[in-house]
Amino acid sequence: MRAAYARLAAPLLMLGLLYGCLLGPSYERPKVAVPATYRNAYPNAADVADVANTAWWEQFQDPVLNDLVKTALENNLNVKQAAARVDEFMGQFVSTRSALFPQASAGFDASRQRASQVGPTPIPAGVSPVFNEYQGSLSGFWNIDLFGQVRRETEAARANVNAAEQSRRATILTLVSSVASSYIVLRSLDRQLEIAQSTTASRADSVHVFTLRQQFGQTSQMELAQSQSDYESTAATIPQLEQQIAQQEDALSVLLGSNPEPILRGRALADLTTPSVPAGLPSDLLDRRPDVLQAEQNLVAQNALIGAARALYFPQISLTGLFGSVSTQFSKLFTGPARVWSYAGSVTVPLFTGGNIYGQNKQAEARQQEALFAYENAIQVAFQQVDDALVAVQKSRQQAEIQSRQVGSLRTYLRLARLRYEGGYTSYLEVLDAERNLFSSELQYTQTQAATLTNLVSLYMAMGGGWVVQAEQMSVPPPKAQPAAPPPVAQVPQ
Repeated sequence: MRAAYARLAAPLLMLGLLYGCLLGPSYERPKVAVPATYRNAYPNAADVADVANTAWWEQFQDPVLNDLVKTALENNLNVKQAAARVDEFMGQFVSTRSALFPQASAGFDASRQRASQVGPTPIPAGVSPVFNEYQGSLSGFWNIDLFGQVRRETEAARANVNAAEQSRRATILTLVSSVASSYIVLRSLDRQLEIAQSTTASRADSVHVFTLRQQFGQTSQMELAQSQSDYESTAATIPQLEQQIAQQEDALSVLLGSNPEPILRGRALADLTTPSVPAGLPSDLLDRRPDVLQAEQNLVAQNALIGAARALYFPQISLTGLFGSVSTQFSKLFTGPARVWSYAGSVTVPLFTGGNIYGQNKQAEARQQEALFAYENAIQVAFQQVDDALVAVQKSRQQAEIQSRQVGSLRTYLRLARLRYEGGYTSYLEVLDAERNLFSSELQYTQTQAATLTNLVSLYMAMGGGWVVQAEQMSVPPPKAQPAAPPPVAQVPQ
């Protein structure tokens, strides 16, 4: 008895040792050149651990913006599409992994047929040529993964699931940043429209005054024409800004997962609180940026497929078995004489494939190298985007401070120019020049204010961080049993 167990244990032990074999390289994160600090590190920036892991859009302290972000995370179709892709890759992973296990199936067949009475094996006289046949069976199949082909393919499928999940997080990151940036631009356009309308109204009053003066001979036709020209020039910017506002609302509506509609407004552009500037080490990006993590998971998948390709050089071993019964009478189908069974094993060894397996190995190795370069490129692009955002925040703030002082000076200049003109010390050209410069500077200052805020949004997007997890939790749609509340009536500034 012990000898029999020994004879049985030896091949099982050998099979277990072979089953533990995995061909191909095991994944190790590549060593990449990571700078010690960012080139344009912002002085006195807040610790990234404190701000990059929070819902940073709430730092603007605008409840309307918070609601817009929440609505977008619940309804945006790109986020839903990305979630569906995760489910798709999860299904592929389960399907691929199933090949590791024995496969079993059951079947039942029933047929009625007539045999030939004059064929090679004629039916004996007195025997009916028409008969029934019933068959029930259980069958099994197991492709033993000795050399790790299926396990490497399963490893690659698991990495694809992780990559799809990171792609979904990248979609969420982009969505939140796009909603915040679009809302800031919309409030900037609203402010520019207010400036244009106010300036147009002021110049309309000037045209009215000059018209009356010209009728009484107190001013020239040339000064009236100059005033009329400036009025028309300013008035022409109003339809342009209204068009941009409508188009910005349409774009924001799509981000919210709805058809184009008016967008609610909250705090004015100048009243939005400036978020903190996050900081941190460049090496943190390797674990925070979804696009970098996605590129790494793609590399993991291609690295595993090298082992799957190398396993094609080795034998494939499969076991099959069948147990059932066959009878011409249903009443005797489950009796002993009707029983049938079989089992078999097969070994397939590739001898000559004309370079097919070699070609598959070369493809797998080349794809791994391609994924490696894509991963390294994603890291370099991440560093670039953070540095670009950091310098953009610094310079746009400096530019806004300068333009704020410029606007103040031009307002003083316009007030004094009007006093000089009314006193007869200068021509109306000086007043027109002051008005043009002030109007242009106010528009530029408003645009720079918006650029400063959108650059901060870009910085948070470039930094990544744990806030994506919070946004991810908000992207869960509400229960279907609870009908959605009707949207509030939009209030568009007049």
